[in-house]
Amino acid sequence: MGVIIIVSNFLVQFPINKFNLQDVLTYGAFSYPITFLITDLANRRFGKKEARKLVYIGFSIGILLTTLVSTNFKDIISIRIALGSGTAFLVAQLIDIEIFQRLRNKVWFVAPITSSVSGSIIDTFLFFSISFIGTGIPWVTLAFGDLFVKFIMALLMLIPFRLLIFKIRDLNEKKYTV
Repeated sequence: MGVIIIVSNFLVQFPINKFNLQDVLTYGAFSYPITFLITDLANRRFGKKEARKLVYIGFSIGILLTTLVSTNFKDIISIRIALGSGTAFLVAQLIDIEIFQRLRNKVWFVAPITSSVSGSIIDTFLFFSISFIGTGIPWVTLAFGDLFVKFIMALLMLIPFRLLIFKIRDLNEKKYTV
């Protein structure tokens, strides 16, 4: 979790300069949705309490390493990215856990897609507003571009989620048959 946060915090600083997307999309949009997959799998396997622990650990590692590795303390935007990332991550992931928990007994894809999309909306607008409001960076268009990619990634993350819940089911069965 911490590694994904660090990679995403680094990649969000780089707009995609191909196809005129520099004001619409950053590379961070492609890596960050993996955090929701990790949280949802932890919630499915271990439950809400353990998923929260994972989020708190990921938050701590992510903030600590982002602050040490990629924060330039002479650059206010760099500091704001670290602050925005931590705030957005913690709020969005905890909401993701609550939504997932309430929907976990529905059809297998309802909980992960609903919680990931909801978490992505909250995360995106918290992160981009905290990090870039008032800077001259086109944060609103970047937020919508990133959100669009996050929605696509949330759909794509259903594939590994589905495959991995079979593994989780196998682990649970082995735990009870031993």
